[in-house]
Amino acid sequence: MISGEPAGPGRATEPAVPVPVVAVAELRGRVGGGWIGALSLANLAVFLGFFTPIQILLPLQLERLDAAHKADLLSWVTGVGALVAMLVNPLAGAVSDRTTSRFGRRRPWIVLGALLGAGGLLYTAGRHSLPGVIVGWALAQAGLNVMLAGVTTPVVDQVPVGQRAVVSGWTGISQSLGLVAGAGLVTVLGGGVLAGYGGTAIAVVVLGLPFVLFCRDPVLPPAARAPFRLRTLAAGYWVSPRRYPDFGWAFLTRLLINLGNAIGTLYLLYYLTDAVHYPSPDSGVLVLTAVYTAAALLTAIPAGAISDRTGRRRALVVVSCVVMAAAALLLALFHSWPVTIVAAFVLGAGYGIYLAVDQALVTQVLPVAADHAKDLGVINIANSGPQVLAPALAAPVVSHLGGYGGLYALTAVVTLLAAPLVHRIRGVA
Repeated sequence: MISGEPAGPGRATEPAVPVPVVAVAELRGRVGGGWIGALSLANLAVFLGFFTPIQILLPLQLERLDAAHKADLLSWVTGVGALVAMLVNPLAGAVSDRTTSRFGRRRPWIVLGALLGAGGLLYTAGRHSLPGVIVGWALAQAGLNVMLAGVTTPVVDQVPVGQRAVVSGWTGISQSLGLVAGAGLVTVLGGGVLAGYGGTAIAVVVLGLPFVLFCRDPVLPPAARAPFRLRTLAAGYWVSPRRYPDFGWAFLTRLLINLGNAIGTLYLLYYLTDAVHYPSPDSGVLVLTAVYTAAALLTAIPAGAISDRTGRRRALVVVSCVVMAAAALLLALFHSWPVTIVAAFVLGAGYGIYLAVDQALVTQVLPVAADHAKDLGVINIANSGPQVLAPALAAPVVSHLGGYGGLYALTAVVTLLAAPLVHRIRGVA
């Protein structure tokens, strides 16, 4: 039996419980608030590591390198980082699925990923050239994606289906909190790039510790471990949409929603600077992320509770698409600070619904119980892939096809395209 509560502070960590891999998907005991809180903090660690550099530190660092070409430089850095994420996350998940450590399958990789990610952030902080920043951010992305593979899978490993949307709501809020916490951290540390990277690196490690130290993790018996074959691991990057159509449609839906989100958020600091002409763009990002997060807090848990109670996922994903598209249209049509605040609230409300319900939906369409972390890693390509596609789409739009108005109009269109596709998923209500 797997405990739903972390051990109290100062108590020795209880040994992980041996659970055959085939039984992981059949666990039915509801998890407790302590377990949810610890996992949410671990998720916060990952997304703080992702979003603080992308939203604030990298734009500031690259602007100092070359202010005239800052948007192009940011596109290169985030694009390479996203490519690394796409390669590392499924591989880390596959290795995690095959880990027979007495500490469990997920916790060792959470620790390793946190340390590697923090090291990459610290290395990035000291770089003063584009190649150096690219290498540092690639290292950080590699580590953070190893950690992500570890913190994503416990929801499907240990949470019953009827509780997954609520739990996903809490972990999804951690994703939103990563935005505001990162902006707040940089502000508290004086707005400096070096201090911002250092504080973020420390937070990634510290916030991941409660789940690692106090929550138990199913142990995979050596006899149940799938063999390590390079060909099998490489083939794992492909999940046939013909054989698993629900998985394929879920992937495409998530890809479009995250592409819309990436297009809209990639140049947020520059949008405030160049379109809204806000006098303090750094502070503006902090305000907007706080508003966005507050809205997500208001919608994520109620949406998750409704979804778990009714068993319905798809309709709520459609609602989230429509709400987020409406926010993008506000940004496209009105380049003013008051409207930007309203749009941030609307966007946060829509994304809060999406974070809770879509993650729960995805856990119900995973193909094979023995490959949960690997398959979630493949699904997570739909999160990181847009970071590659978004710069390629956004840069020419900003430069030649309508500026920021065209950029946010494109965001609305891409997000709305996901709404009808979610209804192609047949195995989930």
